[in-house]
Amino acid sequence: MPMTRFSIIITSYNQRDFIKDAVDSALSQRPGAAEIIVVDDGSTDGTQEILRQYADAIRLVCLETNQGAGVARNRGAALARGEYLVFHDGDDVFLPWTLEVFERIIQAKKPKVILGDVWWFKGMLPALQPGDTPHEIRIFEYQDYLRKDRPFTKVLSKVIDRQAFQGVQGWPTDNQLLDDMDFILRLCTCGRTILILEPPTIFYRLHAVNDLKHKCLPPYILELCKMIGNERSGKYPGGKRRSFERQAFIGGLVLIWAKAAAKATLYGVALKLLAGGWPMALAAVTRKLGVNLKRRQPCETIKM
Repeated sequence: MPMTRFSIIITSYNQRDFIKDAVDSALSQRPGAAEIIVVDDGSTDGTQEILRQYADAIRLVCLETNQGAGVARNRGAALARGEYLVFHDGDDVFLPWTLEVFERIIQAKKPKVILGDVWWFKGMLPALQPGDTPHEIRIFEYQDYLRKDRPFTKVLSKVIDRQAFQGVQGWPTDNQLLDDMDFILRLCTCGRTILILEPPTIFYRLHAVNDLKHKCLPPYILELCKMIGNERSGKYPGGKRRSFERQAFIGGLVLIWAKAAAKATLYGVALKLLAGGWPMALAAVTRKLGVNLKRRQPCETIKM
């Protein structure tokens, strides 16, 4: 079959209250621009019944048991025919212009990875106003992700060239809590990476399950310690030549999570994390100082 530009892969687990918004927003993108694959990760709250109502409008896969987001995303990617894979969570919503933004960037830059910013909200979906429709796209272009010189650690909108995705063997399945960060490190040297400054491409819904304030910090920090171990054992790409950049990336996470633990009065957890990750935290501080002393990558504009 002819290749589609985009394969949208939506994964869900017990998101009955949100999943319709996610799927409808994908279906409302430019007609024929994408195939839509929805993988339900063993929901027990009625999510699957809602998804079956879409019939042939989507390609639905229902896993019998909950296996984790990484497994669900990889299952969807294995079915995809698109040139680019667009990963989307079942509690988030595409903005009306999302795929058009991605298409304009691909035409101009032919990247391996596109990472977009989000529009945060709680409660009801924000109502868009006429002035919200973008007329231009502001981006930063890098040789690869490790070359980035601006903060962009919370990766939410993800578009990956399918061959690059296959080259890193997909999403991690052994890191359930910081899988986004682990995934980006796997992709960190795969090629041209675009960070979208404006416009946002995802409505990101804050609710009790994903709000950091409600997360139990120690399990997340344990997963971060696994990433530190992966780096020390050479599991991420780039070899010794790129080790400082990788360590600076992980060190930034060490500082963020140590601060969050200290703020939650988990001083022992914070100190243990810093004790194990201080060389990487030092690399993060050093790299930030170096970036501040030289000219950063300029922002480019692409017309819509």
